[in-house]
Amino acid sequence: MHNLSYPVTDIHVHIQPWQQLHPGAQAVMSFGRPDYESLAVMMNDPAAVLARMDADGIDRIGMINYVAPRLMGFTDDVNDWCARISKADPRRLLAFGGLDPREPSVIKNPAAAVDRLVDLGIRGLKIHPPHQELKANAYRKDAAEEYLPALEGIYGRLQEVKMPLMIHTGTSVFPGARSRYGDPMDCDDIGIDFPELKMILAHCGRPMWAQGAIFIIRRFPDAYIDLSSIPPKRLLHYIPMLEKLANKCLWGTDWPGPGAPTMDHNLMEFLKLDLSEEACKLILHDNAATLFPDP
Repeated sequence: MHNLSYPVTDIHVHIQPWQQLHPGAQAVMSFGRPDYESLAVMMNDPAAVLARMDADGIDRIGMINYVAPRLMGFTDDVNDWCARISKADPRRLLAFGGLDPREPSVIKNPAAAVDRLVDLGIRGLKIHPPHQELKANAYRKDAAEEYLPALEGIYGRLQEVKMPLMIHTGTSVFPGARSRYGDPMDCDDIGIDFPELKMILAHCGRPMWAQGAIFIIRRFPDAYIDLSSIPPKRLLHYIPMLEKLANKCLWGTDWPGPGAPTMDHNLMEFLKLDLSEEACKLILHDNAATLFPDP
């Protein structure tokens, strides 16, 4: 347990309806986790989630959910599910939802689809290009293999209602995942076309696209990275300028992924890095507090 003088936000935690997972996805998720069954039960028990956060010294978490029915099993039901879980403590449990730009109702009225998430209490939208099998900039005909114009309406409405957009950048080992869609340079178009949209590049493009993600956050004032799924001991390898970029970084663990036995474990490893107290506070608290103020 840390003894920091400020509360910590872990912006990238996979509190999800694991009962929706396809068997292949379950196999990846459970690999190396003898506590998988108990974790699966905890997913549907917000009191247990909050107790685990207390034990790990974590004040708030981003509960990362998205829609990927074919590859993962997650349907649009994740939005109602996550909103329901977050109601146990909306301040501490930040609900992230998802939308499928191929779904007929989203195609018909993408702004209304975003407004529904707002009404549910969703605080951020997650797009996962490798799992949704799409390019993050597929609203542009000049960039898309598959043209998905609903993304333009989604991003535009997110910008209007000031809901942050999280985009998976980097690879994925889940069955069928198209890792080539994880290139963060696709987010360059989003930064140009939606200059006031708060954008979080999850995982900083790890392992091979970190420099692309860093370029994006240095170019666009409202672009950030989260540090999840990067072993804390390797953070300064992937992001040598972490101290200078601290005002554009959010702490995340990807727990309960295989690289994060507990939220506390990764946090303690992070605190061993050669970073100033000011940089640590920005990463662990201040930036998330700005993007996701208390309700």
